[in-house]
Parts: sequence; C-alpha cells; structure tokens
Amino acid sequence: MGLFNVTHPAFFLLAGIPGLESAQFWLAGPLCVMYAVALGGNTVVLQAVRAEPRLHQPMCYFLSMLSFSAMAMSMATLPTVLRTFCLSARTIDFDACLIQMFLIHCFSVMESGILLAMSFDHYVAICDPLRYATVLTNEVIAGMGLAVTAQSFIILFPLPFLIQRLPICRSNVLSHSYCLHPDMMKMACADITINIVYGLFALIFTIGMDLLFIFLSYVLILHSVMAIASHEECIKALNTCVSHILAVFAFYVPMIGVSMVHRFGKNVPGFIHVLLSNNYLFVPPVLNPLIYSAKTKEIRRAIVHMFHCIKM
Repeated sequence: MGLFNVTHPAFFLLAGIPGLESAQFWLAGPLCVMYAVALGGNTVVLQAVRAEPRLHQPMCYFLSMLSFSAMAMSMATLPTVLRTFCLSARTIDFDACLIQMFLIHCFSVMESGILLAMSFDHYVAICDPLRYATVLTNEVIAGMGLAVTAQSFIILFPLPFLIQRLPICRSNVLSHSYCLHPDMMKMACADITINIVYGLFALIFTIGMDLLFIFLSYVLILHSVMAIASHEECIKALNTCVSHILAVFAFYVPMIGVSMVHRFGKNVPGFIHVLLSNNYLFVPPVLNPLIYSAKTKEIRRAIVHMFHCIKM
C-alpha cells in the first residue's frame, strides 16, 4: 500500500485520568508548578554554569547538556499536557502528534546518552585522575555532545515514517496526554512487526546500551575506590558520584515503570498508567536541578551568587 493511500485520522484524542475526569482541573495547579520548577530550575543551572568561570569544567558542561535536554523535553510536552488537564482540549492533529512523538523519544535518548557521558566523566576523574585534563578536553566534550545528539536523531528519525505508513482505524484515543510510538502503533489495523522490531532495536541500542555501560562504569569505579587505603578518601570519591547516581535513578526508574506497565499491566487501573507516565515526564526535569544544586557545593554557591547579584 502506498504511503499516500494510507488512511489516517485527522486528529488523536489525548487521555486525561480515566474515572477522575471531574478532578482533572484541580491538577492544573500542580502541573503548572512542576513545569515552572523544571523550566526555571534548569534555566538557573544553565545560567549559573555560563556566568561562573569556576564551573567551566567537564562535569558542569555535561550538566548543562542534561539541563538543556530536560528543558526541551518539558517544552515538547507542555502544550498537550496543559491543554488536556487545564482546558479539557484533548485533540491533537495527526502530524503534530508525529512531531511530538519524535521529539519526546529523541530528547529521552539524548538524556540517556548524556547520563552515560557523565558516568564516563566520573570514571576518568576517579580511576585515572592524572589524565583527566588531557582526556576530557573541551573538544572531546563537544564531540561527545554532538555524537549523542546525532545518534538520537538518526536512530529515531524513522519512527514518524513507520507510523505514517500504517492505516490507523482501530481507534484514535491515546493512552496519555502526549504521543508515544508504542501507543500510536497499537491503533493500526495492519501488521506492525516492523514497528515492534525497530522500536525494540532503538530501545536496546540506545537506552539499553547506555544503562549497561553506566552500570559497568560504576563497577570499575567501585573496584578502583575499594583499592584506596584511606577510608576518608574512599568516602570522598564516592560522594562525588551521589548526584549522578540519583539522576540516573530519577531518569531510568520512571521509564522502566512505564514500559513494564505498558507490556504487563493490562489489568492495572487506567489512572495508574497516567500517573506513571506523568512521573516519567516530570521526575527527571524537576529533580535534576534540585539534586545537583543540593549536592554540588560549587553549583549551589554559583546560584546563590547569581541571585545575590540580581538582587543588588
């Protein structure tokens, strides 16, 4: 069947909270607060790193990339989530849904790749500190950022076209207040084997491999730290990794929870699906700036100094 002969709905209907439609309006306040914290907090981190020369170092550059991807994710989902919960405007055009789907998956993969780059930063800093400055130069950091961006774009670029080739005729009601590839392909009344295989390949090759290498990097870090004779130095070395470990959990745990419910939670109530999907959406962008500003002394001081200058 040719691409231009495929039947598509003019729009999709986004889901609120099944069974709790009357209470959706009251979620507008918390959702707006979460978006404000996510956008404001990550903007503050980016501005602090830009303005403070002492933060012009590899870890803070990677943190800036993480904050940017988190902000981009929030901006990609903000229009449909707030329209669904605040205005009860649940429709989204088919083409707009494809674009949003691509952006959400793309920025998710970017965030995962940046977390892997940050784990490499910690590995070099702890396991080979004498070569840290020569290994993680500005050119290398920029190259890693471009590689992560290019990988996410190239691997996920086919997804909208894989959906566009399918006739959508089973339903046009999505399971979330935003568009995801697994959600959209289930509505097709045609063979979706290619979508399933390619989606699984993209997931394993990007997020799955990133998580594996993050785990291996921490195995090597722990092996190196255990060889340190001084207990105080051992604790100090591990303490530098706490923020990154918390960021890894904040990103991967909600994502794994959503994936597990999608695949095995057919009897789970609908509002559980929605709450877990919104955790996946909000937890990393909201928590990352809070984690790093609370656990990293230099960033905390830069933020305080920045606000002091603004007040003056």
